[in-house]
Amino acid sequence: MWLFVLFLTVPLIEIALFIQIGGWIGLMPTLAIVVLTAILGTYLVRSQGAQALGKLRRSFDELRDPTEPLAHGAMILFSGALLLTPGFFTDAVGFALLVPGIRSAVYRYIRARVQVSQVHYGERPAQPYDDQTIDGEFEEIDPPTRRPNQQPSGWTRH
Repeated sequence: MWLFVLFLTVPLIEIALFIQIGGWIGLMPTLAIVVLTAILGTYLVRSQGAQALGKLRRSFDELRDPTEPLAHGAMILFSGALLLTPGFFTDAVGFALLVPGIRSAVYRYIRARVQVSQVHYGERPAQPYDDQTIDGEFEEIDPPTRRPNQQPSGWTRH
Protein backbone atom coordinates (compact mmCIF):
# COMPACT_ATOMS: atom_id res chain seq x y z
CA MET A 1 0.00 0.00 0.00
CA TRP A 2 2.83 2.40 0.85
CA LEU A 3 4.30 1.88 -2.62
CA PHE A 4 1.00 2.95 -4.21
CA VAL A 5 0.95 6.08 -2.04
CA LEU A 6 4.56 6.82 -3.04
CA PHE A 7 3.82 6.45 -6.77
CA LEU A 8 0.81 8.71 -6.35
CA THR A 9 2.31 11.46 -4.20
CA VAL A 10 5.74 11.92 -5.85
CA PRO A 11 4.31 12.98 -9.25
CA LEU A 12 1.82 15.28 -7.50
CA ILE A 13 4.67 16.91 -5.56
CA GLU A 14 6.67 17.29 -8.78
CA ILE A 15 3.76 18.89 -10.64
CA ALA A 16 3.14 21.33 -7.79
CA LEU A 17 6.83 22.27 -7.66
CA PHE A 18 6.99 22.76 -11.45
CA ILE A 19 3.99 25.07 -11.30
CA GLN A 20 5.34 27.07 -8.34
CA ILE A 21 8.92 27.41 -9.56
CA GLY A 22 7.84 27.99 -13.14
CA GLY A 23 5.56 30.79 -11.93
CA TRP A 24 8.41 32.41 -9.97
CA ILE A 25 11.23 32.23 -12.51
CA GLY A 26 9.53 31.43 -15.82
CA LEU A 27 9.42 28.47 -18.20
CA MET A 28 12.88 28.58 -19.78
CA PRO A 29 14.87 28.96 -16.54
CA THR A 30 12.83 26.13 -15.02
CA LEU A 31 13.62 23.82 -17.95
CA ALA A 32 17.28 24.89 -17.87
CA ILE A 33 17.52 23.97 -14.19
CA VAL A 34 16.03 20.54 -14.89
CA VAL A 35 18.51 19.88 -17.72
CA LEU A 36 21.50 21.19 -15.72
CA THR A 37 20.67 19.05 -12.69
CA ALA A 38 20.50 15.98 -14.94
CA ILE A 39 23.93 16.77 -16.43
CA LEU A 40 25.51 17.58 -13.04
CA GLY A 41 23.88 14.53 -11.48
CA THR A 42 25.27 12.27 -14.21
CA TYR A 43 28.79 13.57 -13.59
CA LEU A 44 28.50 13.17 -9.80
CA VAL A 45 26.99 9.68 -10.07
CA ARG A 46 29.86 8.56 -12.34
CA SER A 47 32.55 9.84 -9.99
CA GLN A 48 30.90 8.60 -6.79
CA GLY A 49 30.05 5.27 -8.44
CA ALA A 50 33.70 4.78 -9.36
CA GLN A 51 34.70 5.52 -5.75
CA ALA A 52 32.09 3.07 -4.43
CA LEU A 53 33.33 0.41 -6.85
CA GLY A 54 36.89 0.97 -5.63
CA LYS A 55 35.77 0.55 -2.01
CA LEU A 56 33.91 -2.62 -2.95
CA ARG A 57 37.00 -4.05 -4.64
CA ARG A 58 39.13 -3.19 -1.59
CA SER A 59 36.66 -4.93 0.70
CA PHE A 60 36.91 -8.07 -1.45
CA ASP A 61 40.73 -7.82 -1.59
CA GLU A 62 40.94 -7.43 2.20
CA LEU A 63 38.26 -10.13 2.76
CA ARG A 64 36.04 -7.70 4.66
CA ASP A 65 32.24 -7.62 4.70
CA PRO A 66 31.15 -5.98 1.40
CA THR A 67 27.67 -5.09 2.66
CA GLU A 68 28.28 -1.39 3.25
CA PRO A 69 30.06 -0.68 -0.07
CA LEU A 70 27.32 -2.60 -1.88
CA ALA A 71 24.63 -0.57 -0.11
CA HIS A 72 26.42 2.68 -0.97
CA GLY A 73 26.68 1.58 -4.60
CA ALA A 74 22.97 0.75 -4.69
CA MET A 75 22.08 4.14 -3.22
CA ILE A 76 24.33 5.90 -5.75
CA LEU A 77 22.61 3.98 -8.55
CA PHE A 78 19.20 4.93 -7.14
CA SER A 79 20.27 8.57 -6.85
CA GLY A 80 21.30 8.48 -10.52
CA ALA A 81 17.85 7.27 -11.49
CA LEU A 82 16.28 10.04 -9.41
CA LEU A 83 18.55 12.70 -10.90
CA LEU A 84 17.71 11.64 -14.46
CA THR A 85 13.99 11.84 -13.65
CA PRO A 86 12.81 15.37 -14.40
CA GLY A 87 11.70 17.15 -11.26
CA PHE A 88 12.81 19.18 -8.31
CA PHE A 89 11.78 16.80 -5.52
CA THR A 90 13.46 13.77 -7.11
CA ASP A 91 16.57 15.89 -7.78
CA ALA A 92 16.70 16.95 -4.14
CA VAL A 93 16.46 13.34 -2.93
CA GLY A 94 18.98 12.23 -5.58
CA PHE A 95 21.52 14.89 -4.62
CA ALA A 96 20.98 14.07 -0.94
CA LEU A 97 21.85 10.41 -1.60
CA LEU A 98 25.12 11.52 -3.18
CA VAL A 99 26.28 12.92 0.17
CA PRO A 100 28.33 10.15 1.88
CA GLY A 101 27.11 11.14 5.35
CA ILE A 102 23.48 10.83 4.34
CA ARG A 103 24.15 7.47 2.66
CA SER A 104 25.83 6.24 5.86
CA ALA A 105 22.85 7.38 7.93
CA VAL A 106 20.42 5.62 5.54
CA TYR A 107 22.61 2.50 5.68
CA ARG A 108 22.61 2.51 9.51
CA TYR A 109 18.83 3.04 9.54
CA ILE A 110 18.22 0.13 7.18
CA ARG A 111 20.78 -2.11 8.88
CA ALA A 112 19.10 -1.62 12.25
CA ARG A 113 15.82 -2.88 10.78
CA VAL A 114 17.07 -5.82 8.70
CA GLN A 115 18.02 -9.05 10.39
CA VAL A 116 20.10 -11.65 8.56
CA SER A 117 19.14 -15.04 9.90
CA GLN A 118 21.63 -17.28 8.13
CA VAL A 119 24.63 -16.90 5.85
CA HIS A 120 26.32 -19.80 4.03
CA TYR A 121 29.75 -19.66 2.47
CA GLY A 122 31.09 -22.36 0.19
CA GLU A 123 28.97 -25.35 -0.72
CA ARG A 124 25.24 -25.32 -0.29
CA PRO A 125 23.98 -27.24 2.72
CA ALA A 126 22.45 -30.65 2.11
CA GLN A 127 18.72 -30.64 1.63
CA PRO A 128 16.82 -31.71 4.73
CA TYR A 129 15.07 -35.07 4.68
CA ASP A 130 11.50 -34.83 3.42
CA ASP A 131 8.89 -37.56 3.99
CA GLN A 132 7.24 -36.74 0.65
CA THR A 133 10.39 -37.27 -1.47
CA ILE A 134 11.25 -40.66 -2.90
CA ASP A 135 14.78 -41.02 -4.21
CA GLY A 136 15.34 -43.69 -6.80
CA GLU A 137 16.76 -44.77 -10.15
CA PHE A 138 15.00 -46.02 -13.24
CA GLU A 139 15.80 -48.05 -16.31
CA GLU A 140 13.72 -48.07 -19.47
CA ILE A 141 12.47 -51.61 -20.03
CA ASP A 142 10.48 -51.30 -23.26
CA PRO A 143 12.04 -49.03 -25.90
CA PRO A 144 9.53 -46.81 -27.68
CA THR A 145 8.09 -48.37 -30.81
CA ARG A 146 7.98 -46.60 -34.17
CA ARG A 147 6.02 -47.37 -37.26
CA PRO A 148 8.19 -48.75 -40.10
CA ASN A 149 8.47 -45.53 -42.19
CA GLN A 150 8.38 -43.04 -39.29
CA GLN A 151 11.44 -40.79 -38.80
CA PRO A 152 12.40 -39.44 -35.39
CA SER A 153 10.99 -35.94 -34.77
CA GLY A 154 14.09 -34.40 -33.24
CA TRP A 155 12.18 -33.94 -30.00
CA THR A 156 12.46 -37.59 -28.98
CA ARG A 157 15.38 -39.87 -28.31
CA HIS A 158 16.38 -42.25 -31.08
